[in-house]
Amino acid sequence: MTVNPGFAGQKLVPQTLGKITRLRELLDKTGHEEVFIEVDGNVSFENAPKMYHAGARAFVCGTSSIFGKNGSIEENIAKFDIKNENSQEYARLNTYLISHSDSIKTETRPLIILCPGGGYWFTSEREGEMLALQFVAAGFHAAILWYSVKPATFPTALLELAKSVELVRKHAKEWYVDPDKIVVEGCSAGGHLAASYGVFWHEDFVSNKLQVSKDILKPNGMILSYPVITSGEFAHRGSFNNLLRDQYTDEMLEKTSLEKQVNEYVPRAFIWHTYEDTVVPVENSLLFATELRRHHIPVEFHLFERGCHGLSLANELTDNPQGERIQREC
Repeated sequence: MTVNPGFAGQKLVPQTLGKITRLRELLDKTGHEEVFIEVDGNVSFENAPKMYHAGARAFVCGTSSIFGKNGSIEENIAKFDIKNENSQEYARLNTYLISHSDSIKTETRPLIILCPGGGYWFTSEREGEMLALQFVAAGFHAAILWYSVKPATFPTALLELAKSVELVRKHAKEWYVDPDKIVVEGCSAGGHLAASYGVFWHEDFVSNKLQVSKDILKPNGMILSYPVITSGEFAHRGSFNNLLRDQYTDEMLEKTSLEKQVNEYVPRAFIWHTYEDTVVPVENSLLFATELRRHHIPVEFHLFERGCHGLSLANELTDNPQGERIQREC
């Protein structure tokens, strides 16, 4: 595992809990210093070295685990403040960045910003870290936006996502991110947030609020997993109740019904849904995909026959305690 300056506090992603053989630290722009850690056998959470971060530097000290108690590596995530005046205190962006290596041909990588679902009432842990780690394992940088939910209302979370995209693009060179491949992803109500950003990012109220140019806010793609889209006949009504609250008017329902807001600035999309979803009916994705097609925006849409709502990865990694979220067909 390699830690680069500028990634102070980044998530360390162990490929195994077996051996940690080497950490390399780049101390400054002119030289390298290598730190070797030999751990034989299985990692002990009591005596494995711990990674601390100070400013732009990382160093090894201490005697507790780099994974924290019970194997957690929460303390090594880079957490960025993306709040606005209406944000909840917990709102933040957590980054999972793959360190750059001169021995690997790849120079820059796409980055996926994940927006977990939860009906704008909470943000689902099942649609957060495990998804991020799967993207990292596939060679992508990833970040999770733990956005503000009820009692926060529209457009609080949207502005947090805009701030996240701005942050990533401003640090693209430092973080080895391809600035033309910044993608927003969302599940369920998080899909509504990601798709909202896809349709609204170019509007004046977003760039004016952040006081930046529109170009820096541009998303290059959307990944929408069983998304909430429409406020009409097939709406997930709870999501709109929580998102709008005292703004729950016909005008705002129309504005946040995203199939009615598709425009030329919406990026290409990958969408998937299940036919059996009774919480957020598949018509949400169908309506959105149809409008993307009508506006000549590239879209890839996958409809699976089997599977309930909230599948996340649809395997053991994100199954719920009741064992209801595994679907082999997906």
